[in-house]
Amino acid sequence: MSADIVNLRQARKAKARAGKDKAAEENRRLHGMTKAERIKAEDVRDRLARHVEGHRRETDGETT
Repeated sequence: MSADIVNLRQARKAKARAGKDKAAEENRRLHGMTKAERIKAEDVRDRLARHVEGHRRETDGETT
C-alpha cells in the first residue's frame, strides 16, 4: 500500500477556485435578477404585506 501523492500547489489552487466559485454563485443568487424581476418581487412582497396587515385584529385600540 502506498499513499496518494498530493501536489500541494495544485491542492491550494483548487481550494481557492472552489472558494471563488462559491462566492460567484452567491453573488449570482443575490444580484442575478433583472430590474423587471426585482420590481415584480417587490410588488408581490408589498401586496402580501398589505393583505396581512388588512386582516390583523385590533386589540384594546392598539395595532400590533
